[in-house]
Amino acid sequence: MARDWQDLFITRDGSSAAVQDEPQQQEKRRGFFKRLRENMRKTREALTSEISSTLFENLDEETWEKLEEALIAADVGARTTAEIVEQLEQEADRGELTGGEQLTARLTELLANVARVGDSRIDLTAGPTVLLMVGVNGTGKTTSVGKIAWHLRKELDQKVVLGAADTFRAAAVEQLEEWSRRAGVDFVKGPPDSDPGSVAYEAVAQGVRDRADVVMVDTAGRLHTQDNLMAELAKVRRVIAKQIPDAPHEILITVDATTGQNGLRQAKLFAEAVDVTGIVLTKLDGTAKGGIALAIARELGIPVKLIGIGEQLEDLRPFDPDDFAKALLS
Repeated sequence: MARDWQDLFITRDGSSAAVQDEPQQQEKRRGFFKRLRENMRKTREALTSEISSTLFENLDEETWEKLEEALIAADVGARTTAEIVEQLEQEADRGELTGGEQLTARLTELLANVARVGDSRIDLTAGPTVLLMVGVNGTGKTTSVGKIAWHLRKELDQKVVLGAADTFRAAAVEQLEEWSRRAGVDFVKGPPDSDPGSVAYEAVAQGVRDRADVVMVDTAGRLHTQDNLMAELAKVRRVIAKQIPDAPHEILITVDATTGQNGLRQAKLFAEAVDVTGIVLTKLDGTAKGGIALAIARELGIPVKLIGIGEQLEDLRPFDPDDFAKALLS
């Protein structure tokens, strides 16, 4: 699973862009885990207040009930919670678990396994690769586009074109243009209130002309209940496919973790409108409902590929299920 930006992307040579783990790289990853743990404090405290080590000393009915309540409160989801608790209870009945640290370690392992679905990487082998970003207003969609572009350019030396197809919100265009300057990548926009499809078309066209590695298209922050806007999103996808038949190659949806189960419903409805291939889960630092990452992966079978744990550039990171589970419980 992805742990760093070099692990997240598959480049045109057909292999991962990952490099050997050197001491400096290991130190960076340890530093990120420390920050992840600190910024997921609210979710962890909500969980550990209910499932303290003393609770696990006696594996009885009260243990399983309290564990179930804690996981549901963290928005892991009723279905996922029931499966995890049942698995633990069966293993305890067979004498495979004796409680305490052993049970905590096994719970951590099961939570990580729930989040491990599909391919967590992003394939950049197409020339250019087209990434479409979707999601509702206020989820951090445009900011995520800018941060991904920055990492692609600065860390992987990819030639990137950003397309500002969110033409309904002038601030989104300005925000993305500022990110393009910061990242040193090309930028395509249309006149105010222009057709989003035309902007997406031109961005892809420029990417083809300039032999870019990646074209990222930011779409309007659509409410998933607005059928006409969802239909327009499908139109944007069709317009892109007219130039590159198998594009967009990746469709990422940003989900605000603070919205909990509503974020799961958003992701489900977007997935019904377009072929969502990955989740960017933002604002994990501001919620006690971080378990929604597990619910989305389990219920929809869509991998969480990136997580946002703060406002800084380095706070958008590739998702690692093992680190995430450890940060929840350690």
